[in-house]
Amino acid sequence: MCGIVGIVGSTPEPEVIERMTRRLTHRGPDHQEVWRGPGAHLGHTRLAILDLSTAGNQPMTFGDLTITYNGEIYNFSELRRQLEGPFRSDGDTEVLLHLYARDEGRCLDQLRGMFSFAVWDVPRQRLFAARDRLGIKPFFYRELPGGLAFSSEIKALLELGQLTIDQTALRDYLTYKYIPEPKTVYSGIRRLPPGHCLTWDGDLRIERYWSPSTEILITDFDEAIPRLDALLGEIVPEHTISDVPVAVFLSGGIDSTTVVAQLNRPRTVTLAMDIKRRDEAPVARLVANHFGTQHHEEEASSVDLEEALNIMPGVFDEPFGDSGAWATYLVSRLARRHAVVALSGEGGDELFCGYHWYSKWLTDRSTLVNRVMAALLPPLSRGARSAQRRAATGLERYAAFAGPFTAQQRQALLGPALEIADYDDLWHYRRFWREDLEPLKRMQWADLHTYLPGDLLPKVDLSSMAHSLEVRPPLLDHRLVEFALSLDTGLLRDVEGDRGKLIVRRLMEDRIPPGLFDRPKRGFNLPVANWVQKQPELMTSALDRLAEREIIRRPRTYRFTNEQTWTLLFLDRWLEQSNARF
Repeated sequence: MCGIVGIVGSTPEPEVIERMTRRLTHRGPDHQEVWRGPGAHLGHTRLAILDLSTAGNQPMTFGDLTITYNGEIYNFSELRRQLEGPFRSDGDTEVLLHLYARDEGRCLDQLRGMFSFAVWDVPRQRLFAARDRLGIKPFFYRELPGGLAFSSEIKALLELGQLTIDQTALRDYLTYKYIPEPKTVYSGIRRLPPGHCLTWDGDLRIERYWSPSTEILITDFDEAIPRLDALLGEIVPEHTISDVPVAVFLSGGIDSTTVVAQLNRPRTVTLAMDIKRRDEAPVARLVANHFGTQHHEEEASSVDLEEALNIMPGVFDEPFGDSGAWATYLVSRLARRHAVVALSGEGGDELFCGYHWYSKWLTDRSTLVNRVMAALLPPLSRGARSAQRRAATGLERYAAFAGPFTAQQRQALLGPALEIADYDDLWHYRRFWREDLEPLKRMQWADLHTYLPGDLLPKVDLSSMAHSLEVRPPLLDHRLVEFALSLDTGLLRDVEGDRGKLIVRRLMEDRIPPGLFDRPKRGFNLPVANWVQKQPELMTSALDRLAEREIIRRPRTYRFTNEQTWTLLFLDRWLEQSNARF
């Protein structure tokens, strides 16, 4: 795991690329280096994981090509045997560079892993960059007069000069609780979408290189379970390849327990909560004891909230409404005391239809009573959100469940600064809403393309890299994703019984303590609304400032959920810290 930056085509002041590189030192504290060549300046900050010697330092050059790369290629040893060499290092960077030299963009189909990289071709004066299939590793870019700049994080691109806020992006934030690709909060900075590559040679071209099939190929458990067992048995151990210590994030839920079960007595780390009904630490301890792991815990409490609001806007560089970011930040800090790499269970809910609201979306009906209740209740009052969700249909209902605010709540909240005539708030969901798929598959596809790359993966990458910790999500290996998309929905979720991940439950039932997976699902989020009750001035002052900026209309009465509370608190604090303007 590392940080990458670069400027091509344009000729910056010499110290600019140095400053950009230094801004990403947290992503790579072990070595920082800048390469300057004809037409390009590339920078790299290294977190040494494979081949800890200086031979693995970057940017790395082979012939006329120079690469700066962030990520891990798990099949690099296999690829290395197919290449001629000679090789000067024992890591994956040099293998990727040689593979690109041979196959150019066709190399992407051969990679198994998480990655974000850029290669500068001196004779052609051409940049080629790519992001992994699911978007595990980030890639931001900024067009310049006659050139292009890129980085692993937004903060480095701001070294090229401040930019104005994209008004539509802030409005999107209140719809999605994150800013969807290709946008960022800044009008001049964009994200390369997952599964896409970028070419710049004076002109910018972006194209998709991976789109999985949704054809149903497997319809019975007898075929599916052995296939899943074999995939997990290969993929999870493969994700532990490292020359430094590795740990696993353990919550005691289905996903992290399934990951732990594939390994031999790994290190595990758990974040405990100071509110018992949200605390999964006792269950995590049970799993740790069952599998004989080397287990470590730490507790999060309400005293952390002010610290979280001070720290996290600088970590994310833009508004981010998932309170699980602070929990991930804390568990990453704990993990870094014991390891340099951690495995996580991200992706299990999206692959195997684990979210309980899937059943609500499919079984609730938009009755006349629901619609009347939604119309009569004040939009931000207690119970209003539930009524509005039940009253909605189709894509609007999906958005009401997936986002922090319903359409009625957004309408009540939006201030003059975010009023945009005829704006389609659901534009991002609409891109991935497949009416040709059956309803459960439709939600699976939408979540894999919206919530996963927009919320979960940035949350993990930025929160962990703030502590120089590399997090790897083995359940998001593209082979597992393609397998999950090929499964009949009857293998994934019992809608009437409100039980998801059926195939994983069947696979694991004989390997875990009895009843472990029968507990209600708890998300890895903080009880922010409960904590704010102890510090009510945090919310009232935030709402006052947001109203002064005309971002929102100050609600007279409100009952905000955890995610709504965090969404608004984070937005206020980010605006205060960034000093960004429209």
